[in-house]
Amino acid sequence: MGAELRVRPRIWIGLAIYVGYIVVVFAVQKLSGVSYPALGDSGSNLFFGAGLSLIVAAILLAVTTSLLGWWRPALFERHHAPRWTLIAPIIMGIALVLNLVSTDWGSYDLAFFGASIVLILVGFTEELTTRGLLLTALRSRLGEGWVWFISSALFGLMHLINAFSGQALGPTIQQVGLAFLGGTIFYILRRASGTLIWAMVLHGLWDFSTFAVGHGTPAATSALGAIVNIVAGIVGLATVAFVIRGADEKLTA
Repeated sequence: MGAELRVRPRIWIGLAIYVGYIVVVFAVQKLSGVSYPALGDSGSNLFFGAGLSLIVAAILLAVTTSLLGWWRPALFERHHAPRWTLIAPIIMGIALVLNLVSTDWGSYDLAFFGASIVLILVGFTEELTTRGLLLTALRSRLGEGWVWFISSALFGLMHLINAFSGQALGPTIQQVGLAFLGGTIFYILRRASGTLIWAMVLHGLWDFSTFAVGHGTPAATSALGAIVNIVAGIVGLATVAFVIRGADEKLTA
């Protein structure tokens, strides 16, 4: 596979892309002047405070991936894990549906809805960064167990930037932990489905649903989505060893 790539994968390249992504997103969000807690105040705040940074990052990531020639290893597995391990992503999908049915859709106006749709791009940008390009780089030297752990841990730590954008430290730390669980689920979905594309879809829709359910006055069932998602994360941790076992995805020169 190495001969098909324009640039041979190296761990430092994946880490550089990871850091670069965080810097770009943080810089664009800071330049907008919109703090993290104020994102939900209006469609304008949401677009300029979050959506714009995702658009810029998506373009830069697409260009970077093309220049490296890493699209195939970033998006596709050579072999897939047992299909039964999809149980964790399926449970997360149930949590997503619970969020959507609990959302106060009447509180949305057209501008706010349009801006919130842009948030689905986070599935493309964060997945391509961590479980796409970073994962490809890690596979150049490390075993699959380390690939899962490091990519999921760095995905969680990525959310620390929210503390520098106005979110309280306590909720940010909680978000980091939940993101690690979520990253494990997305890793499993990549391995079990054979492609990162489904992880991008689930990730984008999940972030959209969690933002949606927090807007306006949600139904009394809104807490169920969060609880079911934690269950999905626990199931993911319990089954990830079966996803890693026998994995033969390490890139060779």
